[in-house]
Amino acid sequence: MVTWCKRHPIQFMALYLVFYLSFFTLLENSIVPTVILHCRLDDMIPFVKYAIIPYYLWFGWIVGTLFWQLYRAPKREFWRLCLPLFAGMTIALMICAVIPNGVNLRPAFIEGNDIFSQLVRGLWSADTSTNVCPSIHVFNSITLDLAYQRSSLLTGRKGRAVRLGARIMDISIILSTMLLKQHSVIDVACGIVLAVVVDRAAAAVAAALEQRPARLPAVEQPQAALERE
Repeated sequence: MVTWCKRHPIQFMALYLVFYLSFFTLLENSIVPTVILHCRLDDMIPFVKYAIIPYYLWFGWIVGTLFWQLYRAPKREFWRLCLPLFAGMTIALMICAVIPNGVNLRPAFIEGNDIFSQLVRGLWSADTSTNVCPSIHVFNSITLDLAYQRSSLLTGRKGRAVRLGARIMDISIILSTMLLKQHSVIDVACGIVLAVVVDRAAAAVAAALEQRPARLPAVEQPQAALERE
């Protein structure tokens, strides 16, 4: 199975996408929240419909980053991003399945009929206020940012500019989850913690694999060869 995944990374990502969407849809249609998340900071954050732009850019940001790593970066860097990313998303869904949660932060009405208002209404109609903690938007953004910051491709002045741009993008996406009232500050904090924990675990596994001695073919001892002669 491991060999097949290494040889077919695109098929592997496609299969995980099917798994993730199936799991997410199942939760959305069957889970009734038993824990409603809220804190005082949530009430201090305004609703900003323009935040829908970075929120939606998240989808393309993930796909674009994965394929950029796949085709441009060393394979170890691609898997160093891909596997923790998928593992964390799965863990987040499992947490929501075990502890059904949600938020009740959305305003009752969105004024205006401009494109931003319409996009927010479309988001809210397709994505309920359930299964929010830890925030997968936030988890993915932090995980992608860590991949950009350690990328061996981003060196020199141009590389620093790309890393800065990636950080701005990731911070914008994180802020958008709260400005659109999709997530509580609690969801965001849990998403950040999950990303850090999964990344450190992945780093430990990667270090252990690098230190593992390579398997060499057994060398026949001279004495054993002489005894057969």
